[in-house]
Amino acid sequence: MVIEKKPLHSIFTAVPDRYDLINRIFTWGQDAKWRLKTARLCLSTQPVKILDLCCGTGDLAITLAQLAPSSAQVVGLDYSPPMLEKATAKAARVQLKAKLDFIHGDVGDLPFPDEYFDCIGISFAFRNLTYKNPNTPRYLSEIVRVLKNGGQFVIVESSQPPNKLFRILDHFYLRTFVRWMGTYLSKNKAAYVYLTESASKFYTAEELSDLLAQSGFNAVTVKRLLFGATAIHVAIK
Repeated sequence: MVIEKKPLHSIFTAVPDRYDLINRIFTWGQDAKWRLKTARLCLSTQPVKILDLCCGTGDLAITLAQLAPSSAQVVGLDYSPPMLEKATAKAARVQLKAKLDFIHGDVGDLPFPDEYFDCIGISFAFRNLTYKNPNTPRYLSEIVRVLKNGGQFVIVESSQPPNKLFRILDHFYLRTFVRWMGTYLSKNKAAYVYLTESASKFYTAEELSDLLAQSGFNAVTVKRLLFGATAIHVAIK
């Protein structure tokens, strides 16, 4: 099947040298803790084959490979070669327990057989697959296809605080400090205009749960973080 050209391809193949540092600054260092929570949830069912989808510079995949037993296999997949180069270099600098491989690939045409993975995780990239993206149905179909029956799909992503005041403050922070500082540090204005707009207009936790249920998942639970500005969804196929 031919997939439409990815609308964000140019943004995420132009990776700033300080990509990871920028993420630490914007989340006040909390993103590392949130990924650790996500990794532990991924490993809670003792999976053998684990996929970090849209792995970026590899933080979630590396954390999984550090925590998983030596019998596990972790794969990080991304469509951005510069991101994968950074992920590979980063992984080479730390000690891992499980086997870790990074693969260049497209979520719309995953290079794996049906029901291959026990668990799939995604860290702050699910918004890119589902926010005004024409390929969303195909992406979700592929995720469901390669996940085993009973397997977990664990998503950590920006969300909408239920409290109206917190939501206003969160959106103001995104559209002022995050947009300005991200543009200044990265010299990539388009990336941070997109990031702030997509985050402020993204699904609520309930809307995202409904989307997952409509896509073929049997059960979805939500853990809200930072007053609901971020959420972890665990979807069971």
